[in-house]
Amino acid sequence: MNKKQKRMLIRILVGAALLIAAALLPTIWLPVGLPFVSVSHVAQDGTVAFSLSKWPLYLIPYFVVGWDILWKAVRNIAHGQIFDENFLMALATVGAFATGEYPEAVFVMLFYQVGELFQSYAVGKSRQSIAKLMDIRPDWANVERSGRLERVDPEEVAVGDVIVIKPGERVPLDGVVLEGTSSLDTAALTGESLPRQVAADSDVISGCINLTGLLRVRVTKAFGESTVAKILDLVENASSRKARAENFITKFARYYTPAVVAAAVLVAVITPLVTSVGWVESVQRAFTFLVISCPCALVISVPLTFFGGIGGASRQGILVKGGNYLEVLAQSEIVVFDKTGTLTRGVFNVTAIHPQECPEGRLLELAALAESYSDHPISRSLKEAYGLPLDTSRVGRVEELSGRGVRAEIDGAVVCAGNDKLMDEIGVTWHPCHKVGTTVHVAMDGVYMGHIVISDEVKPDAREAISALKAAGVRRTVMLTGDAKAVGEDVARQLGLDEVHTQLLPADKVDRVEALLQEKSPRGALAFVGDGINDAPVLSRADIGIAMGAMGSDAAIEAADVVLMDDKPSKIALAISIARRTISIVKQNIVFAIAVKVLVLLLTAAGYTSMWMGVFADVGVMVLAVLNATRALRTAKGPAQAE
Repeated sequence: MNKKQKRMLIRILVGAALLIAAALLPTIWLPVGLPFVSVSHVAQDGTVAFSLSKWPLYLIPYFVVGWDILWKAVRNIAHGQIFDENFLMALATVGAFATGEYPEAVFVMLFYQVGELFQSYAVGKSRQSIAKLMDIRPDWANVERSGRLERVDPEEVAVGDVIVIKPGERVPLDGVVLEGTSSLDTAALTGESLPRQVAADSDVISGCINLTGLLRVRVTKAFGESTVAKILDLVENASSRKARAENFITKFARYYTPAVVAAAVLVAVITPLVTSVGWVESVQRAFTFLVISCPCALVISVPLTFFGGIGGASRQGILVKGGNYLEVLAQSEIVVFDKTGTLTRGVFNVTAIHPQECPEGRLLELAALAESYSDHPISRSLKEAYGLPLDTSRVGRVEELSGRGVRAEIDGAVVCAGNDKLMDEIGVTWHPCHKVGTTVHVAMDGVYMGHIVISDEVKPDAREAISALKAAGVRRTVMLTGDAKAVGEDVARQLGLDEVHTQLLPADKVDRVEALLQEKSPRGALAFVGDGINDAPVLSRADIGIAMGAMGSDAAIEAADVVLMDDKPSKIALAISIARRTISIVKQNIVFAIAVKVLVLLLTAAGYTSMWMGVFADVGVMVLAVLNATRALRTAKGPAQAE
């Protein structure tokens, strides 16, 4: 409990004690001379009993507990913001005083503040989940300068500087390990407790904790562009992207409050005219009507639920950029996957070399030289398989051919390395391979030199991810890939996907997503899952874009609506489950709050409720709604079923 909440609790306790004292004082024997004292009766023995005028006594606890509500109401009226919960509480309690309901007026304000305290505490607990994520912000960096270590602000470190990270310290900036081996705790980013091993040439990202060894790291990104900065910016701004339900409640409260004030006036005026109820009682009903009508249960609980859902997801390494994306994610009925890096590890190995016009070594050398300037996983696998230093001075102009391969000048000859489409495009007759994998054909000066087969590995939990999605009610699972038909169909068969589309260029993937969007139901959504680096066009075209494996990938954070901070596709089902659970809680609160309020308002207008019952109906509904909202913070460790 923070200082503000403690001060509020003290005010509530003092106010409650003064209210009890005010209720008991009229029965106490008092000396003559006190203000507001009048003779109650004279006993037979001549002793005089005095009673106090009630309203001055009740004013004391009323102002102790409710002065801030009254001040906010006056200040908002001065600024043209009349119809809010502060106005309703002030009007109802002042009206209760005017009609002689002194204890009721104080208790209304007291119980309302109890509800506000409870709501503040619940919001604080929700914010703690986000605050834990905020702990990834580094406080300093140890920079090597002139042979000495200087502790400086991470924002002062430049790209290319060398920093030293000691065991137990947080990695302050993204970089590459120059010296040292260690284990990194990535739990704050991924929600996973398993440490990540790093050594020389390994990439490290800011926000992780160095557990064991001393690391010397060359900084590759300034702090403002680092992973930790992008994540913090994403989470801090998530609440600004409101869901439709939040916007509805905001608009609803804008019209609802003046409407109930008008209804209360009608209750006060019309009831005595059409019934035998007196004016005083009808006015009392109107003020009770105002107390019950306060929309705080909805105004507080709905945003709190979305905030809790986003916070709970972040603790699992799932970053949702706003409540609006959480709402769309909950409606996912078609989930479309990219293959490489999403369902497969993206770690390629050369599994076969089939030369035709040259030896195996020469074929592999040509392919490696052609791909020497590319950092694509397939290119890396070719260079690793070659195993010898590459003389890149032999390579002239290089042209990347999107979705097909590469064309390069090597020793003055034109070498093309790529897929079937590239061979067809340059008019070279190629030979299919009986082995399943990605086939890289190589041609030099229009002559087919042979092909190399590269195989990828399916992620360990990919099949589990597809099963969990189907169990969660996802209607179709689809994979899009640029790989050959045999490769794509083999992966789809292993994982149990509903359909697969192969040999697609980036533009073809967008077209395929466009077609799938036409096949979903009106209230359903299509989610596309990719690595976020080369899938930006498709991620942005889908109803909801999910980036996989964003550890160190700022492109993923920028492109997607939902970012999974690790490489586990099973987190997709968990993300959908969290989203659906959050929306379910929102709907529960909306239906429950509106139903109870409408029922009690009707009973109040008919004269069946008192001010006390009105207070319990209003604040009780708010407390229950807030309690229900905090359930959104609790998430399972694995893919859970939506409520």
